[in-house]
Amino acid sequence: MPNPDRLSSVDNALRLLQLIGERKVIRVAEAAETLGTARSTAHRLLTALRRHGFVLQDKPNGVYRPGPVLNEIGLAAIGGIDIRRVARPVLEDLRERTQETISLSLLEGRDIRFIDCVESPRAVRVGSRTGVVLPANCTAGGKSLLAAMSPAELNRRYTGHELPARTPSSIAGWDGLMDELAEIRRTGYALNLEEGESGICAVGAAMRDLTGAPLAAIAAVIPTGRMPTADAGRALAPYVTDAAHTVEELLRAEL
Repeated sequence: MPNPDRLSSVDNALRLLQLIGERKVIRVAEAAETLGTARSTAHRLLTALRRHGFVLQDKPNGVYRPGPVLNEIGLAAIGGIDIRRVARPVLEDLRERTQETISLSLLEGRDIRFIDCVESPRAVRVGSRTGVVLPANCTAGGKSLLAAMSPAELNRRYTGHELPARTPSSIAGWDGLMDELAEIRRTGYALNLEEGESGICAVGAAMRDLTGAPLAAIAAVIPTGRMPTADAGRALAPYVTDAAHTVEELLRAEL
């Protein structure tokens, strides 16, 4: 026979997902009150949902928000969209045009998660990034998505304006990040010169949904030897921005 406790946990988890979908943000105390459970139980359920990508937290002990898996399920439910399926031919075409590794990524709070990748055919190349998580401010795709956000949303995500750093080249200060995001808005693309990992550079561009909100990012990920300067990245930028626009059009055509 089914275990009543297990069924109750599944029911509560589904109720939490519905609640997060409706409210967009929820705290442990609110979850416990709505479910009629102890805070420890609500926290355990939210932790399990976060572990599987259904919810995320911007910071430890912060509020919970819809996660990438929940967002992907929502996209799939509205028009049958699977962004990886739609974007994959464009990623492969961009790989052929640039001969570099191409990635597709989503924001998770203040991080970026790579959800698909096609590798460069060259012997010296950046390997697949799929599944890798890095601070958004240290990546080209992440910075392009941050640049598509409103100042209020940026301040919410970066309370205290503290920025994580991965390498000596990572942007260290808030004012420096704001200046760079303004430049990204002007040009339409972002550059990463060994800011996330030593020896790796990138050019990225964001894709937006129908409301203009940042949806995902495409990036060409390149060994530093082939992108030693910002000018080398700028030469690839038109290919990357064209690919991002193509995916936007394909997604809209499926709605």
